[in-house]
Amino acid sequence: MSRFRHFFLNQWLKSMIGVIASSLLLGLTLLLLSLHPAQAQKPFTGTPAVKPAYFDRLLATIDKDRDRLINLFKDIHQNPELAFMETRTAAIVAKELKALGYEVKTGIAKTGVVGILRNGDGPKVMYRADLDALPVQETTGLPYASTKRAEMPDGSERPVMHACGHDAHTVWMLGLAKAMVDLKSNWKGTLILVGQPAEEGVAGARAMVEDGLYTRYSVPVPDFLLGMHSAPGPTGIIASVPGIRTAGSDPIDIVFKGVGGHGSSPHLAKDPILMAAHAITQYQSIVARAINPQEAAVITVGAVQAGEANNVIPGEALLRLSLRWFNPEVRKTMVQGIKSVNESIARAYGMPEDQLPTLTTKGGSTPLVNDQAVIDRINPQLANLVGANKLIADFPGTTGSEDVHLLKGDNKNIQVGFVFVGVAEPALFAKARAEGKTVPFSNHNSNFQVDLNAVPFGTKVASVMTMELLNE
Repeated sequence: MSRFRHFFLNQWLKSMIGVIASSLLLGLTLLLLSLHPAQAQKPFTGTPAVKPAYFDRLLATIDKDRDRLINLFKDIHQNPELAFMETRTAAIVAKELKALGYEVKTGIAKTGVVGILRNGDGPKVMYRADLDALPVQETTGLPYASTKRAEMPDGSERPVMHACGHDAHTVWMLGLAKAMVDLKSNWKGTLILVGQPAEEGVAGARAMVEDGLYTRYSVPVPDFLLGMHSAPGPTGIIASVPGIRTAGSDPIDIVFKGVGGHGSSPHLAKDPILMAAHAITQYQSIVARAINPQEAAVITVGAVQAGEANNVIPGEALLRLSLRWFNPEVRKTMVQGIKSVNESIARAYGMPEDQLPTLTTKGGSTPLVNDQAVIDRINPQLANLVGANKLIADFPGTTGSEDVHLLKGDNKNIQVGFVFVGVAEPALFAKARAEGKTVPFSNHNSNFQVDLNAVPFGTKVASVMTMELLNE
């Protein structure tokens, strides 16, 4: 296996390990768009901006592009691809951007695509869309539902669908790309569009930077970094809030070593399954007793793998953990606590010092923090788009995770703005609420579906934000 292939196989594995954990991201939307009383969110209370001269023309341009965007969406939805496998989707992005006159760079972190449109002196704005889908069997019954299956590195097959809205994210970026070309006389600066692989598992952004996004591929370092995510609230709702929006995350593998033996003679073995079982329960005491209750902290054991036979005590047991945190000191406490729990249990079962459990961290992300200055810039224009009552401007951060901000790399001065957009058909959302449900479906669910009206709507949101930042 070549070094190149080996690198990206490792990246893919990291991404897929994190998929289940990163699905917590849209637990946010249960809070964000459930329209529950005031304990969670507050609408925008500022003054909507005076409409720029280009504003109505921008919206009309996107409305004229509606059919093309919806057709692109249906095509991408029917042909989903998993992390670091997004070759078809990346090719569509590259083709569309080249046709519009963008300078296009491909193959970044295997399937990443960047389009650059230079339009004189001015700010540099980067906008990211994530390309990857999930190993989920679609059950929406839509005429354009996915029936695709993907072959995994181990030779097995998995059903695949866009159960997190990344198909819409991709098309929003392509709609933005055309709108910015059509309105080129109304802005100055450089627009950088990023089609990022492997957001699921928070692996793709880091991989693009490590593959030389700003060095080998000479992508301009932006002043601003924008992104959006779909949420199962009604189409027409936007949430744009400063501060911490998503939690830091750490996918961690723990291997307990033991001494294998016959199931009938456990006294002659040292059972790693029993050690792991004790550890699973004790991990929760770290959260309950070692961390301030006012701090957010999550330790989830998402997988337990050990043994093959009923009557054999195996030599090892593997635990796959996911940690979530906002405060780096909380992360430190959890990691140190997990290590202490592991080692104390292993020693109690008589394991020697050179056979203590191993702890391996794989990728992960820091908390995503929206810059106040960016949100203050874009919110008056977003209120212009949807009205102040449909723009949520205050709600708590979520313990889900994102990696868009990792596209900053070492460039600390890049300012970030990341917003959430409702994509559920309003009547479907209203029906769910009448039935006592919070939302009609959740992200990563087999019935997740994007209202076709949300395709041009999300394009408008992306375009309004981008135009505001390119009109200094």
